[in-house]
Amino acid sequence: MNYPQLFQNLDVGPLRLDNRIVIAPMCQYSAENGCMTDWHLIHLGHLALSGAALLTIEATAVVPEGRITYADVGLWDDATEAAMARVVAAVRRHSAMPIAIQLAHAGRKASTDLPWRGGRQIAPDAANGWPTVAPSAMAFADGETVPAPLDQDGIARVRDGFVEAAKRAARIGIDAIQLHGAHGYLLHQFLSPLSNRRDDDYGGSLENRMRLPLEIFDAVRAAVPDRIPVTMRVSGTDWVEGGWDIDQTVAFAQALEARGCAAMHVSSGGLDARQHIPVGPNYQVPLARAVKQAVGIPVVAVGQITGYEQAEAIVATGDADLIGLARTILYDPRWPWHAAAHLGGRVRAPDQYRRSQPSRFKQLFDVPSDTAHS
Repeated sequence: MNYPQLFQNLDVGPLRLDNRIVIAPMCQYSAENGCMTDWHLIHLGHLALSGAALLTIEATAVVPEGRITYADVGLWDDATEAAMARVVAAVRRHSAMPIAIQLAHAGRKASTDLPWRGGRQIAPDAANGWPTVAPSAMAFADGETVPAPLDQDGIARVRDGFVEAAKRAARIGIDAIQLHGAHGYLLHQFLSPLSNRRDDDYGGSLENRMRLPLEIFDAVRAAVPDRIPVTMRVSGTDWVEGGWDIDQTVAFAQALEARGCAAMHVSSGGLDARQHIPVGPNYQVPLARAVKQAVGIPVVAVGQITGYEQAEAIVATGDADLIGLARTILYDPRWPWHAAAHLGGRVRAPDQYRRSQPSRFKQLFDVPSDTAHS
């Protein structure tokens, strides 16, 4: 039997991954003033023992007003950096899994309540609320606060925020950086004609709408060492007529590849309340496939990927190079172990857990476990 594609190595820029399973960034809404807490240590620590190839830290705000909620993680000052450094160092003592971070700004979707409290936007003058910014003075949904359109100084502050957060990430030893250009957050707001109605160099044509995300990519790429791949997450479509679509996504991916982007993570939606998403297994895979056919860099597919054969087929048929797991791996933190056992692959496991290997899977844990970061 051929060794499964899902458990083949892959290089993302200079970073070698053990297999094709990446843990997608998942907001925990459990920070205090932007600082990671013990919850993040527990959450990231147990996922780092899962056998996946890469662990991605949740959407991390580059400035305080860029948080989705008041309980989001940030990386904008020495306190937030120290809190994240503590968590990363503890995880690294017990896991060799590379750690990436998703840097983000929520734009007009900022200043909201926690999801389990309804997730509604909080008014700027209410407790835990603040004024929001966006490309244009257009609220995300009816009844929400209209954001302030970013002027040139505001755009510069956003760009500088991404750069400074990237430098802090590099300083604490993060292995890869992902820029969040998806799900209706600020960079996506600049990309989509539904949310970007500017008449300056940052609005109108596709070239202009791509300008700020590309400027931020260039600035981050120049600010961090070559050993750190910089990637982008993008929504392949807004699922709304006249919005951002897969053709524009392909053009954006090609522009990023030309600038040295190491990989594309293709999701969808999140920009417009009118979206109609045909949710189901593999529903976003065609978007990843279209991007993969247009670029030579690795592409990550996401969205209701739960089955072992399903994941293997996505990679083996060339629809994408990697699969991203979020809710799936929260529900089953040993999903990569079970997939490897089912498909005949091998995964990395901590020495303390190796005796759990079922006797019928004698080579399951044969990936060396002695290469953890010091």
